Amino acid sequence: MEPGMRIHLPVSVAESDIKKRYETIPTATLHPNKDEIEYLRRLVIYRDSAILVLNKPPKVPMKGHLPVHNSMDVLAAAALSYGSEEGPKLVHRLDRESSGLILMGRTKESFTRLHWLLTSVNLARTSSQTWNKACEAYAQKYWALVIGTPKEREGVISAPISKVLLDDGKAERVILAHPSGIDGAQEAITEYRVMGPTINGCSWIELQPLTGRKHQLRVHCAEALGTPIVGDYKYGWFVHQTWKQNPQPDFEPFTGEPYKLRRPEGLEIQKGSVLSKVPLLHLHCREMVIPNIAKFLSSTGGWHENGTPWAKEKPNLLRFVAPMPPHMKISWNIMSSYLV
Repeated sequence: MEPGMRIHLPVSVAESDIKKRYETIPTATLHPNKDEIEYLRRLVIYRDSAILVLNKPPKVPMKGHLPVHNSMDVLAAAALSYGSEEGPKLVHRLDRESSGLILMGRTKESFTRLHWLLTSVNLARTSSQTWNKACEAYAQKYWALVIGTPKEREGVISAPISKVLLDDGKAERVILAHPSGIDGAQEAITEYRVMGPTINGCSWIELQPLTGRKHQLRVHCAEALGTPIVGDYKYGWFVHQTWKQNPQPDFEPFTGEPYKLRRPEGLEIQKGSVLSKVPLLHLHCREMVIPNIAKFLSSTGGWHENGTPWAKEKPNLLRFVAPMPPHMKISWNIMSSYLV
């Protein structure tokens, strides 16, 4: 820093800290017990010789550190080896509060190549046209419930983001980078599509990140679109306060009649849904399309540019869809009558 330099910060940086309300699944050891092993294996929706795909529940941290032992990477490495000498490794991460598909590499080769792919398609390219075409089809799509509705029904958000340190460097926050240029700004691009009308002041949208920055989707929704994700108190605390205090009437898209969100009879509203006082984060990695990397790897881990001879009949692409967590399912069922 030099005298006279300007620092641009959004008003949201001044927001007060939100007390942590939810805890992770209980454990006090780096070695998962029998119940934890069974719990993690129930999360696995796909497994082959090269990868594991899990449907992560909310509130489970991805990366462990000294006070956090029950993180996904530590537990998975111990519980999901399935007899292999080396446990699986996380190819990418989700926020602690979010849910959905996570990809793990079971071998060094599969982990490395998939990590390249998620970093940049160009980085993952080889001399194989079959592999390159499969890489170009890679996609990751999220569903989110946001407060308000974007001005445009669909579009591309191209807004670089930066990190700022708070509380004497003890915490950090991601913000949109100022046009004048802030050191450390990273390119961030997200495609989005509104999936239906605004009901109870909220809209369901589909998000497809084209870059993989920390908190990219949350910041793009809150600061670029002006529609923070329901349950995102870090980037949308003030909007949540206004939304809960001043509910706005909505209108049925076909009749134009006022529409009031009704609590279904006999349905116990789980803590965390859109009707609760403190909703959980409504951000879910629902769909993923990746190359079938097991088709290109031999049993010894060797790489075959055009696929192994015994795997010619296997598909070049794999597609996964993960069901939403309970709190989002309830919100979906209540608010999806007019989705298009």
